[in-house]
Amino acid sequence: MNSRDHLRITDAYSTVHRLADGTMAHLRLLRPDDGDWVRAGFADLGEESRYRRFFTAMPQLPDGVLQRLLNVDAWNHLAIAAEAAGQPPTMPQPFGIARFVRLEENADTAEAAVAVVDHMQGRGLGKLLLSVLAAAARERGVKHFRAEVLNSNDAMRALLRELDRDLEPLAVDGGTATYDIALPEIAAHESVSGPLLHFLKTAARGIELRLRQLRDGR
Repeated sequence: MNSRDHLRITDAYSTVHRLADGTMAHLRLLRPDDGDWVRAGFADLGEESRYRRFFTAMPQLPDGVLQRLLNVDAWNHLAIAAEAAGQPPTMPQPFGIARFVRLEENADTAEAAVAVVDHMQGRGLGKLLLSVLAAAARERGVKHFRAEVLNSNDAMRALLRELDRDLEPLAVDGGTATYDIALPEIAAHESVSGPLLHFLKTAARGIELRLRQLRDGR
């Protein structure tokens, strides 16, 4: 489906949510001119968080990586930005971001990732971002998120079996196995729940959901 007339999560998407601790978070789509916003969010990621998202504890975000992160078109590459609500006219404080990048060779599958700045973790923001991301992906024809799972992660492998007892890896490469995880039909105001939520949350905390296309400059 190529028509975008049915989309609910568009460039005009803007909503405010109250998190578990009462913090108000504004969600919107990331824009190509959000370079300063992304850099500010990166600065609030601790060393471990940077390693999990970028596979290196680099102290600064390289310009090439930044440009790839900003190269969003809200269709094949979409990112949901979360920030402090009600902070104009200054740039709102970044809280987190979730994104998917559609695979060129398989249009109904996308790589996905989420990052929440350290001081906002544990407040339910990751669940919120993943739920909206899944809804945006489904209405754009994405039916699977691709995940790379460490073979040594027994808890993740058990969770995969709970999701789908017949699920087999697409490929095994060294210490990792690649899976395609089916996304349910979900509305923008609904939340991902059950095994899928647990899988996405666990993957988001680790390095199992990887944006290889952005990391490798594809």
